[in-house]
Parts: sequence; C-alpha cells; structure tokens
Amino acid sequence: MTADTTAVPRRKLIEVALPLEKINAESAREKSIRHGHPSTLHLWWARRPLAAARAVLFAQLVDDPSSFPDRFPTDEAVAKERRRLHEIIEQLVRASAKS
Repeated sequence: MTADTTAVPRRKLIEVALPLEKINAESAREKSIRHGHPSTLHLWWARRPLAAARAVLFAQLVDDPSSFPDRFPTDEAVAKERRRLHEIIEQLVRASAKS
C-alpha cells in the first residue's frame, strides 16, 4: 500500500497580500541612512534595501491563511490571521532601525 503523495498547492502570502506601504516607507528610510548602518559599508549602484528583502523572503515562505480552510473557516478568521502575519512583516522591516 502506498501513501498518496499528491499535495494540494498552497498559496503563499506574497501571492495574496503584503503591507506595501509599511515596506516601502521603511525601505525609503533605510536607503536614506548615510552612516552607522551595515549597508553603508559599501555603496553599490543598485542597492537593494534590506527591509524589502526580509519582507519578501518571509512572505514567500509563509502560506496564506486562506490555504487552510479547516483552521480559518471564515473570512474574518482569515483576515485576522493575515493581519497577524502582516504585523510580523512590519516587525521584520523595522528590524534594521534597531541595529
């Protein structure tokens, strides 16, 4: 007897929703820092803000709550969990301000 190995593809958070205003604001702030930040050790032509990179990496790895109808059966439950995940992303993008 073999186990069923077909998995249902789950949507990632990045495919559904991101707190773009917060990510953009922190990326702009991070880019304007002139000293005292690790990214200023070497200025490169096409610098990629670290805040945006952290947000994108997290959102690519985390499944969207709508992928789990058994755990989040209502639209309100999905929205609440999505808000919680967005708060985590906002903390990640602000992490550079504390370093």
